[in-house]
Amino acid sequence: MSKFEDPVIISNSISGVIANREQCPAIPYTPEEYAAEARRSVDEGASQIHIHARTPDGTPSYEIEDFQAITEAIKSECPGVIINYSTGAIGVPMEKRIAYLEACRPDVAALNMSSMNYAKYSRRRKDFVFKAVFENSFDTIIEFITAMNDLGIKPEHECFDAGHVANLDPLYDMGLIEQPSQISLVMGVTGGIRPTPRNVAVMADQVPGGPEGPNNWQVIGISRDQWKLLATAITLGGNVRAGVEDNLYLPDGSMCTSNGDLIGKARQMVEDAGRKVATISEARETLGLKAA
Repeated sequence: MSKFEDPVIISNSISGVIANREQCPAIPYTPEEYAAEARRSVDEGASQIHIHARTPDGTPSYEIEDFQAITEAIKSECPGVIINYSTGAIGVPMEKRIAYLEACRPDVAALNMSSMNYAKYSRRRKDFVFKAVFENSFDTIIEFITAMNDLGIKPEHECFDAGHVANLDPLYDMGLIEQPSQISLVMGVTGGIRPTPRNVAVMADQVPGGPEGPNNWQVIGISRDQWKLLATAITLGGNVRAGVEDNLYLPDGSMCTSNGDLIGKARQMVEDAGRKVATISEARETLGLKAA
């Protein structure tokens, strides 16, 4: 069976850490709001929820208790949904980020695959909204993978440029990871690859075994370029992610009222392309996760 015949796993990036309620009222802050947003997303076809924690006032958090409260609320509202934690951060000690993995044991944890300039630029302001060096050395990557392997957590390899995908090669050779892997092609961050449909194909070709190979890959499109990138991924046999962390706007330019709006549009695109949306149990099986 070709990748095009595989059910499409739709992931929901439920919150993020950069945007706030002033920019989009749909961004959840409290555990109860996370759970309600997760329910809306699952009802529209999401099978995996990618979590950045926040305190109830909206402040980004890396504390165990906030991850626990959010996760428990989501699991209660959406039994069986795949829980995926972010581990990316600038200026937060690795020990702190591993601590919430140890305490909460999500199904999946995102793992950034290279150091890079990480920024958002405003053409209107002629200046950066923010800019930083995002450190993800091989030492950092290996420490995270070792911890995830010990904890039984599946890594999701986030790759912001073609060379980041190639960083998987030595990890396979060292026996630290195995195929099939979950690989995310992140496009649209200043400092990473440009967000064009042609570059989706370029990135997909770098996935070990190619876009039709054994690995599960998805596209994460940042900002309003998202929809053309997701459409390209769907037609090439990939999976997709949508949610208010990545993009606040629907294809017609209107702001979403919930994560469910964005997931519903992604589901429609999958169905319009003649593909099927994966159920939670199908997504768990495809990603090599234990049954809920």
